[in-house]
Amino acid sequence: MCGITGIFQGVPSSQALEPALEQMANAIFNRGPDDSGVWEDSSVGLGLGHRRLSIVDLSPAGHQPMLSDCGRFVLAFNGEIYNHHALRSALALSGGPSIAWKGHSDTETLLRAFTVWGVEKTLEMAIGMFAIALWDREEQTLTLARDRFGEKPLYYGLVAGALVFGSELKALQRAPGWKGELAPDVLENYLRFGCIGGQASIFKDVLKLSPGGLLNVSVSDVRNGRLPPVRRWWSPVEAARDALEGHYNNPEIALDNIEKALAASVGRQMAADVPLGAFLSGGIDSSLVAALMQSQSSQKVRTFSVGFDDPRYDESGHAAMVAAHLGTEHTTLRATSRMALDLIPRLPELYDEPFADSSQLPTCLISALTRQHVTVALSGDGGDELFGGYNRYVWLPRVWSKLSRMPLPMRQALGRMLKVIPSSGYDRMMAVGGKALPSRYRIRTFGEKLYKLADVLACSSDRALYGGLASMNRDPEQLLKPDWRSGKSVEDLYPALAGFNQVEWMMLMDTLNFMVDDVLVKVDRASMASSLEVRAPFLDPGVYAAAWQLPLDMRVRNGEGKWALRQVLYKYVPREMIERPKMGFAVPLDAWLRGPLREWAEDLLSSSSLADLPMLNAGRVRRLWRAHLEGRRHYAQQLWAVLQVLAWQRYWRPGLP
Repeated sequence: MCGITGIFQGVPSSQALEPALEQMANAIFNRGPDDSGVWEDSSVGLGLGHRRLSIVDLSPAGHQPMLSDCGRFVLAFNGEIYNHHALRSALALSGGPSIAWKGHSDTETLLRAFTVWGVEKTLEMAIGMFAIALWDREEQTLTLARDRFGEKPLYYGLVAGALVFGSELKALQRAPGWKGELAPDVLENYLRFGCIGGQASIFKDVLKLSPGGLLNVSVSDVRNGRLPPVRRWWSPVEAARDALEGHYNNPEIALDNIEKALAASVGRQMAADVPLGAFLSGGIDSSLVAALMQSQSSQKVRTFSVGFDDPRYDESGHAAMVAAHLGTEHTTLRATSRMALDLIPRLPELYDEPFADSSQLPTCLISALTRQHVTVALSGDGGDELFGGYNRYVWLPRVWSKLSRMPLPMRQALGRMLKVIPSSGYDRMMAVGGKALPSRYRIRTFGEKLYKLADVLACSSDRALYGGLASMNRDPEQLLKPDWRSGKSVEDLYPALAGFNQVEWMMLMDTLNFMVDDVLVKVDRASMASSLEVRAPFLDPGVYAAAWQLPLDMRVRNGEGKWALRQVLYKYVPREMIERPKMGFAVPLDAWLRGPLREWAEDLLSSSSLADLPMLNAGRVRRLWRAHLEGRRHYAQQLWAVLQVLAWQRYWRPGLP
């Protein structure tokens, strides 16, 4: 795992780019503390910078930026190509001259493949996570590319007439001529979802390369101050359509296909020249990854869970039981609320952009603690989106089938009735009555979910209903002054897709949006802050195809998600060890904002602090804060989004439009 950055001026450089490239690369030191390098072509004002976290081939043969043997290509690469040994075998059979490999790094493999097969074919054949900057000295073009699911980030934009890019925004911030003006048009959706989604960034004229995206930039493009459109070399929607055409009707064959695809992915991702382990929460996804790792290892696999001092959020006991059954070498890492609280002031620096998924805190903690033992950790990320793990895949069809029969005024009245009882009252009811319910019906934060349901009762379509359920704040425009409101409805944010039913459409929307913009951003920044490489075996093109070849009722069945994964997991772990309420990776945000975080929050919500972001509706924000402190409503998530953007503004000091 590494960090990349670069400058492309498109004209001969009058002074060396190396000092600027070194500063930009050093800004992302944690992504690659083991080595660094720069390369430049002064004739066109192009330079590449690299920070290396050595995972495969620890020798100098893996140093970057790396030149191809033929001298045509120069590559700066962040990520891992898990099937690069298979690519080397394919290259050996391609009919060209024999290859004298200098080392066994996947960077060298990519360079040779680009030379023999070209860029797009190589990307299509590669299995991995990556962000790539490739300079073609012959064609005088720079190619930027990103992996299928967006596991590795890549920002780019025009700064002072040059194209600059990097793995994180803090690298671009060191580029010559950087101004960093806030892009106010992204604030509404940030306040809705708690993250900066899509191809936009928090800064004006700075973009994120889309997952599966490819950008070819010529010298003339840069000289003329234009950026060509991004092309897709891979699309999850089209890959899902292709897989549906070859779906399996035989359940046994379908389940076997899932197990084989996931086992193959896990096996590929276990390759490393440094210590490796796995996150283990004791849930379905991480337990299955750990089980498949142990089944393919002659030694005990190292697994890690994090235990919290608050028992409501501590799953470490469940994880330890699963680990004992699988026979892994398990470590429970102890984290305290104080450790999480101490981390909060660092979040604007770690995440670069406002980011308000509070599970970022335990993710940062387990990453830091795990890095004390290993350099690579496998995770269960992606299992929910591919195999139907979120409650909305069960709830929305049931709810909408009933709601759509009701007149709109009746739904609105029902929503008002649900809010007669405070959300905390519903939580107490669940705590008492839930003991008599089957485990899958015991819902943590029951009140919050009912209030969210009440908010979406007035939705006019199932797309709008989904958007409400996917939102952290259903009315983000109320937190902005009128001039900064978009006027768009939530359903306008989601495209209609032909050929998919209601649940399949939701899975695709979560794959394209929530997983890319929230889950993977959270894990990448949290792990890279501690120089830990996290790999996600579910995010493998073979696993993705196998998931979409399943009939829908093998993903969601009888009110339960991830049915197929459960059947595979039961071959390794007893059912009773897995079947329990899903806790998630949460923190007691409500109580913290009323207690140990109150002084920090009050400072950020002061009149002078709110004035620093004049787009915010300060009066509305302060009313939410008072209502939360008095326990009248459940506003922790909405307030956390506001607090994170205010903390980000104070740290970054962006220019205002």
